[in-house]
Amino acid sequence: MAISKKLQGFIRSDPRSKGAQYFCDDNLLFMPAFYSQQQAADMFVNLQHEMKWRQEQISIFGKKVYIPRLQAWHGDPESTYRYSGLDLIPEPWTATLKQILVDVNMVTGLTFNSVLGNWYRHGQDSMGWHSDDEKALGDKPVIASVSVGQERRFCLRHKSSGEKQTILLKSGSLIIMYGSLQENWQHSLPKSAKPMHGRINLTYRIIKHPVVPVSK
Repeated sequence: MAISKKLQGFIRSDPRSKGAQYFCDDNLLFMPAFYSQQQAADMFVNLQHEMKWRQEQISIFGKKVYIPRLQAWHGDPESTYRYSGLDLIPEPWTATLKQILVDVNMVTGLTFNSVLGNWYRHGQDSMGWHSDDEKALGDKPVIASVSVGQERRFCLRHKSSGEKQTILLKSGSLIIMYGSLQENWQHSLPKSAKPMHGRINLTYRIIKHPVVPVSK
């Protein structure tokens, strides 16, 4: 998917797109100041209390391990999602999640139906290398990623060439991933040895092929 006319128009005309940069063969758009610092700070506080946070266990090479972060899945009732053997049953939308949903829908011209929240409590919480390429997301998925709280490094690695790119995700920033990004690139959020405060990341998604939850 090429960048939409809706998104092109936003970049040309809206001050929230100031400083926008493209990465990864123009398949990722980064807006460092989509929300103001005060807006982002308020969202960070609200999201801690509104969302249903859990430390999930996932299956890696057949072994159950706790993920190094807290996680929450919210969205429309039918947006059930599965990865690493874990079924994510959506919790209802909250006031803050709906507010951000309106914004990312407006910018992209799309209608997202779900959001994955990751709460990195400190520098030792992290996310390993992966691509968001599950079948439920369809071909060439578009994902809108909002970060609030502590600045963290977001790393990208080309699957074939090994080329690496790094983005410093500021509080209030927005990333839009689209086109062949998930097909050709992996991304991660590495640990940090430096003292870190908390950070919450929200990735808005469109579940095109919901899964049937496995009975426990």
